[in-house]
Amino acid sequence: MKELVAKIQESFQAFEKDAKAQIESGNKAAGTRARKVSLEIEKAMKEFRKASLEESKK
Repeated sequence: MKELVAKIQESFQAFEKDAKAQIESGNKAAGTRARKVSLEIEKAMKEFRKASLEESKK
C-alpha cells in the first residue's frame, strides 16, 4: 500500500506541474498531459480505496 501512495503522490506532482504550466502560460501540451495524468490518478485512487478497505477488515 505504501507503493501505491507513493505512486499517487508522484502522479499528483506531475499533474500539478502540467496544470500550472497550462494555466500560467497557456501551454496546450501541458494541459493534455495533465488530463492524461488525472485519469491515472483516478485509477490509482480506486486501487487505494480497495486496498484500504481490505486493510481495515484485518
